[in-house]
Amino acid sequence: MNTSDSAESPASTQQRYEPLFDEVRAEIEKYFEPERIDLIHRAFLFGAEAHKEQKRKSGEPYITHPLAVAAIMAEMRFDMETVIAAILHDVIEDTSVSKQEITELFGEEVAELVDGVTKLTQISFETKAEAEAENMRKMLMAMVRDIRVMMIKLADRLHNMRTLGFMRADKRRRIARETLDIYVPIANRLGINAVRLELEDLGFAALYPERHRVLVEAIKKARGNRREIVDKIESSIGERLVQEGLSGLVSGREKHIYSIYQKMRRKGLPFAEVFDVYAFRISVDSVDMCYRVLGSMHNLYKPVPGKFKDYIAIPKANGYQSLHTVLFGPFGVPVEVQIRTEQMDKVAEAGVAAHWLYKTGEESSFGTHARVREWMRNVLEMQQNAGDSMEFLENVKIDLFPREVYVFTPKGEIMVLKRGSTPVDFAYAVHTDVGNRCVAAKIDRKLAPLRTPLMNGQTVEVVTAGNASPNPAWLNFAVTGKARSNIRNYLKNLKTDEAVQLGRRLLENELAIHSRSISQLSTGVVDVLLRDFKMESMDALLEDIGLGNRMAMLVARRLVPKGVATSKPARKGLKRALSRYVPSWLWGEKVDTSQPLMIKGTEGMVVSFAKCCRPIPGDPIVGFVTSGRGIVIHTENCKNLAEYRKLPEKWIESQWEDDVKGDFTVEVRVDVLNQRGVLATVAAAIAEMGANIDNVNMDDRDGRYSTMSMVIDVHSRHHLASLMRKLRSIEPVIKIVRSRG
Repeated sequence: MNTSDSAESPASTQQRYEPLFDEVRAEIEKYFEPERIDLIHRAFLFGAEAHKEQKRKSGEPYITHPLAVAAIMAEMRFDMETVIAAILHDVIEDTSVSKQEITELFGEEVAELVDGVTKLTQISFETKAEAEAENMRKMLMAMVRDIRVMMIKLADRLHNMRTLGFMRADKRRRIARETLDIYVPIANRLGINAVRLELEDLGFAALYPERHRVLVEAIKKARGNRREIVDKIESSIGERLVQEGLSGLVSGREKHIYSIYQKMRRKGLPFAEVFDVYAFRISVDSVDMCYRVLGSMHNLYKPVPGKFKDYIAIPKANGYQSLHTVLFGPFGVPVEVQIRTEQMDKVAEAGVAAHWLYKTGEESSFGTHARVREWMRNVLEMQQNAGDSMEFLENVKIDLFPREVYVFTPKGEIMVLKRGSTPVDFAYAVHTDVGNRCVAAKIDRKLAPLRTPLMNGQTVEVVTAGNASPNPAWLNFAVTGKARSNIRNYLKNLKTDEAVQLGRRLLENELAIHSRSISQLSTGVVDVLLRDFKMESMDALLEDIGLGNRMAMLVARRLVPKGVATSKPARKGLKRALSRYVPSWLWGEKVDTSQPLMIKGTEGMVVSFAKCCRPIPGDPIVGFVTSGRGIVIHTENCKNLAEYRKLPEKWIESQWEDDVKGDFTVEVRVDVLNQRGVLATVAAAIAEMGANIDNVNMDDRDGRYSTMSMVIDVHSRHHLASLMRKLRSIEPVIKIVRSRG
């Protein structure tokens, strides 16, 4: 940003910049009374004075940018407060003007709009990505309160894209990518088609300038050859409408460059095949006429099966309504036809902005506004459930690409979901509580797995249970932002509870060395420790211990007064396990504990089992404290113990409870004769023994023998031994061994 050394008076600033206001004045005079125009002019003078020492990369005065944004708002017929906020949208961020100053001069409504668009510049972030995510979060939250914040930001981005040529090449590409990834989908979600299409083409030109140039030239060359066919089809459509006594305005519609490029990439088609589609739009005066014209078009040219879409009966997620059909035209060329009312056409172009642009009122634009409000409610819920700005932005991005699938509730209501959605996404779309308590689903009255992708027209029913809870595996197939954010939020809270419980057990073990328990600790000592650790509560400290971020042994030492007698039990089991790796001098009294940690198998996410050695009940085990993950359980003879020999303070002596519940994975290697049906025989024997196969890999050693590497769920070491005896009795099985770390 360049600055000018010369100081100007407010009067000279007005004289210098007054001609720049003419474009905005020309627009606002069309729909504002003089007193409102005067107030907008005052805002212009205030903004020009604030930005007077600033210039754009092009060398133009900086005020030209806010005025261009205001002109876009005025073209959409936004209210006075929005136009003023557009003129002032950069003053808080780029000048010394405060929000309070704007409130005093132009009112609180304008100040809130300006603040919503303003980036967070006073807070430092570790990475640029975090800063961008937090700024986007702030703006989206402001949008939830007032949609005009996003409209100003879209206009701001549109003018910046129009003048992007003055930026460095790397910055042009970064801004273009952000525009295509974030702002284009938002414009699409808000139904502002005109803004979306211009942002797409400008972003494409900046991101892939050579591809854009080649496509533009190819379209110019092909356009002349198409004119005759376009005229013929347009004439045929018009004549047919007249013959049948139908009224409608027919116009040819050319595909935009970016949509051509996307279709070429998505379907792997050459330009000639993509551009060989002729598109027309027919505008009529009523919904009834839409369907009558559709019938007329299907009589004129044969429809292509499966290519008809009724977005009038079932609008898109952004409220878009139209009939779409593809026909076999003359000379065998495909003809795309869109049929909609003039009102639908206005809403399709302006989306949520149609409320201001055409003064449609709440009733006529209800579809678009209702869907935008529903999306904003989802954005607010995702914000409340997200752990940080990066996670929130990820969920919003997922929600911004709405290639839809339309399904029905058991009562016949239509639900619009992202393509690829599953019954889990459907359940969360109905209500968060329905999603959290979902246990099964029926698709077209038949039970179906929760991971089943939904198809258009299906009826979906969710089966719930009062004591059910989200499954972590749902994150592998849930696709909507609302479902993913709610699942993550539940699991995050669940992990917190489990970490607190584990931390309590670990700290109790360490305190027992000093003949103490948590309940016997002095309140004063605990408060001092929490203050030193900057923690709000004892539960927060226990969670930190359970997650492995703090050592229970060190915390116990801080909590017990010096001079208190301690017991000195030996950690024989753990020493035996690590004796071959850890020098004896590393084992001191400082790592003694009173008793081993008893593993039940139901500890949840804060106690996990190492995949290198896959311990199962009955195996001698040890635990290793891992920061952020809690405790990882290994077998005593795991080869990976050697990697941790320098960290003996992080080892926890562990034992299995007498009555362990649940299934545990174990890996076995089975050598078999290479015979037909041997895998089925082995699988049947495993199922007969009450075990389950998680994964299997076949490796042909030679023409006669094969090796099966299998991951199997078993209850205990005893269960595994019985299973292996069973498999050895099968004739084609040559050898079976358990794979160890």
